[in-house]
Amino acid sequence: MIEGEEFTLRHARKVAEAGQRHGVPAVFKSSFDKANRSSAKSFRGPGLVEGLRILARVKQEVGLPVLTDVHETSQCAQAAEVVDVLQIPAFLSRQTDLLVAAARTGRAVNVKKGQFLAPRT
Repeated sequence: MIEGEEFTLRHARKVAEAGQRHGVPAVFKSSFDKANRSSAKSFRGPGLVEGLRILARVKQEVGLPVLTDVHETSQCAQAAEVVDVLQIPAFLSRQTDLLVAAARTGRAVNVKKGQFLAPRT
């Protein structure tokens, strides 16, 4: 989860350095909203607009492709303007409207498969 702008940039640089050092491609993953908290009082992140602004800085300044979770159909198009990969959280992996909205953006979509789903589906 994005905990702050400088914190996020510092960690993105570390991810980029590790990828370069080991010769593997790297993608930076961070969430603008961590919606699956056990307490409604927990910090969830900076929100869509501020979070995407920070992720855009990661792409521009660090040069890594960026992945973030989307939780609602209304977030997909806006997130796709900034990030390279939209991720569907496991608990939302059966939400057809969300999957379709993410796919319609033309971005890569990473669907985290819920453990509650059959292994061959």
